[in-house]
Amino acid sequence: MKTLLLSAALCWSAAAAAVALPGPAFPRFDTTAQVGAACDKGLAGAHRRLKALERRAADSGWLAAADDLNAYIEDTYYPIGFLTNVHPDAAVRDAAQSCELRWQDFASTLGLNEKLYRAARRIKPRDAIDSEALRLTLEGFEDSGVTLPADKRPRAKALSDRITELGLKFEQNVRDDPTQVAFTLEELAGVPDTAWKGARRDDNGRVMLGIDYPTYTQLMQSARNAGARERMWRAKTNEGGEANLALLAEIATLRREYAGLFGFDSYADFVLRRRMAQSNERTQAFLDEVKAAVTAAEQRDLVALRATKARETNRPAEDTRVERWDVSYYTEQLRRERFSIDQDAFRPYFPPQESMRFVMRLAERLFGIRYERANATLWHPEAQAYAVIDAATNRPIAGLVVDLYPRAGKYNHAAVWSYRNVAARNGRTPQAALVVNLDRQGLTLEELETLLHEFGHALHNNLSTTRYTAQAGTNTLDDFAEAPSQMLEDWVYDKRVLGTFAEVCPACKPVPPAMIDQARAARDHAKGSFYARQHLYASYDLTLYGRQPADPMALWAAMEGATPLGHVAGTRFPAGFSHVASNYAAGYYGYLWSLVVAMDLRTAFAADRLDPSVGQRYRRTVLASGGQRPPAAVVRDFLGRESTSKAFFEYLKGLQ
Repeated sequence: MKTLLLSAALCWSAAAAAVALPGPAFPRFDTTAQVGAACDKGLAGAHRRLKALERRAADSGWLAAADDLNAYIEDTYYPIGFLTNVHPDAAVRDAAQSCELRWQDFASTLGLNEKLYRAARRIKPRDAIDSEALRLTLEGFEDSGVTLPADKRPRAKALSDRITELGLKFEQNVRDDPTQVAFTLEELAGVPDTAWKGARRDDNGRVMLGIDYPTYTQLMQSARNAGARERMWRAKTNEGGEANLALLAEIATLRREYAGLFGFDSYADFVLRRRMAQSNERTQAFLDEVKAAVTAAEQRDLVALRATKARETNRPAEDTRVERWDVSYYTEQLRRERFSIDQDAFRPYFPPQESMRFVMRLAERLFGIRYERANATLWHPEAQAYAVIDAATNRPIAGLVVDLYPRAGKYNHAAVWSYRNVAARNGRTPQAALVVNLDRQGLTLEELETLLHEFGHALHNNLSTTRYTAQAGTNTLDDFAEAPSQMLEDWVYDKRVLGTFAEVCPACKPVPPAMIDQARAARDHAKGSFYARQHLYASYDLTLYGRQPADPMALWAAMEGATPLGHVAGTRFPAGFSHVASNYAAGYYGYLWSLVVAMDLRTAFAADRLDPSVGQRYRRTVLASGGQRPPAAVVRDFLGRESTSKAFFEYLKGLQ
């Protein structure tokens, strides 16, 4: 397999010289001085452009001129902000983060610009697209505080700047957490040696493992030693450290004060009025409905886990307690027992580079595009660039850069950064960065599902054709933004879909049909517990930013303590829960809300997940529209009817 991987890499390398990344080259920063110089130059240019926009008449071209400023900010600042998450040099990451704070000062000042706000209010939109763009523009200014009394505006800016600073520090503490856990070889019994064989040893010969997701997941699912699982689980659960609890507490307090400036009782009330959910009450009612639908399935899952642990430990079930660090292990054991499926058994069939090419091939089949490896010098030798070509016109329409493997100091989850967005009005091409942490030995089917999910965000960026950058791609309502990615997750359980792997890697051994059947049968295994946990995360987020002030750690201990497995004293999950510290605050429910939409979108592909006619319609209506039309209208156009929650709740009912 190593030879095959090398051959594929050489093939890509040969193709790279022929194609350039559509749009500007990704900037290269090797030193802190380069970051500082680029930051200075970018901000100086932004101030000049801002002054020019202030002098511009409020005519029919004003929205385009304002969007030109947004495009300039994307090109000069967004790549620097992105590098905070991936650059291998800690000093460069720190310099990029310092630059982010300077841009935050510019952004918060811009949001309070009365000249621009007054000009926007005088605009007469030409059509529905301009009307939506204008509405969002005005709401952006208003939510930044421009309409507050003059004596409150400085406080709004100070709060906004401080919240951003604290959020960046929170994410840095998670990203740079140096925690490693020591294990004897005996403690690693059951763990595939590919997960630890090349790891550093301490002076006592113990294997030192980090808490990156590939390592963590494999150990938690396969280590037979409960003590080893417990130490790894505690290390991961405490990621970010005690300092992050203090940061999160301050963030929550400041967000409450910020919402209060606008007359709202909570930050959740302030945020949700701009979302599909519309209100705190409606969001909570939705979460209550989810909880009611999954409670029985969660309880059944836990009974099965207890019985499985009792058998393995030779103890009566009534005397057996399932601990938090047991869940992944016994869930996997039970999956193997019930369905004869082992997720690790998929790894030889899904080499990481070929898996990346596979998800691209799906997009090529469905959406009428083509990916070609592009020539680009990026932040790390293993990072890759691709040009996205429209198959019908043979025209480059977008760029994609990918960073596949874990390393120290890198963002340790999976995400997409849309650092450059399309503007159809002037031919501007979009670019996105996909960042994951794949196991070099290959992917499980669940990891392939995650890769396809993130790739869906990249498609939303790359295939958007909006008039303005500010409404392009994933710049849509937060509780809709996950839907186009979640829709695609189900594709990996389809035999015909997986059969296309042979098109990108003819030498790769195909997954046996029986394994796919087993995986499909096991797909919903333990999903009651999974959705109950998602409900807990969403409820915690809403409560933290709700109408009653709460200490983040005390609140989590109480809410997790009320679940069947309870809370483990001394652990601090909120310290690593980056979503609640970032722009997902009062928005984590969006993963479940978007899934309602995603499952409805999937119904159009029920007959054939590779149907190019449906794929092209999906590209034209959903992906192309970005955020320039309300999500409900976009979904209605694609489905030919109003969206419903029927598919989602029927699925949850089926878990019972």
